Amino acid sequence: MRDPMPQPSPAPISKGRIWAEVLIVLGLSFGASAIYSIVAIINRMTRDIALADQTATLNPTLDSREIFDLIYQVLGIAVDLVPVALVCWLLWNVASPHLGRLGIDLRRPWQDAGVGTLLALIIGAGGLIVYLGGRALGITVAVDPAGLESHWWTIPVLLLSAARAGISEEVIMVGYLWTRLSDLGWRTWPTILVSAAIRGTYHLYQGWGSFIGNVLMGIVFGWLYSRTGRLLPLVIAHFLIDAAVFVGYPVMAEVWPGLLGL
Repeated sequence: MRDPMPQPSPAPISKGRIWAEVLIVLGLSFGASAIYSIVAIINRMTRDIALADQTATLNPTLDSREIFDLIYQVLGIAVDLVPVALVCWLLWNVASPHLGRLGIDLRRPWQDAGVGTLLALIIGAGGLIVYLGGRALGITVAVDPAGLESHWWTIPVLLLSAARAGISEEVIMVGYLWTRLSDLGWRTWPTILVSAAIRGTYHLYQGWGSFIGNVLMGIVFGWLYSRTGRLLPLVIAHFLIDAAVFVGYPVMAEVWPGLLGL
């Protein structure tokens, strides 16, 4: 029996093709969000109302009828995760073995969970300080993180929204972007700064304080990823921060009225 003919090795991807892929992925995800946020901050700053007197609502109600509000919420979360599926498919054989290069595996779940929880506490406290400082300086809008009305499904949807943010932002802005910029020969700090700058830019609609806070968060996350190669702690930390803000805001607003400037 004859041996099967050897299969040719796949040709290396050219730098031009990688750049095109990166621009397409960003155009379908946070690059597009960054452009909209730039327009949004220009719009806000050119209004007659001061930036500090404006409000940005996260997780708003999408329909007056409860069932359709729920459907739209779930559909929005699912659609936002499609670019994550795209980058996982693009890197499935590149980040060998099967995304292991990104630090997405369950080899050490307790250590990842512990690091993620500690990171959430540090970044969450720092983010609150930056937000309150921005509010005091008048450069940050009042952020309402839980615009949904109270239903039986409100908390599950808010937790799904937090998971969506943690997964999509860290997988795309850290894992994917780091992998592809590394393939293009970029060094550590230029990669950290570009990723952090994009992260800050797509939060500009919340004002300059949120831009600064998210740039700092991106620098910390990027530096940690460059040292450990682990993405799961970043996803866990991001989820915990957003879950605490989304779900805990109504309680915080009741206990400490006016804390977030609303």
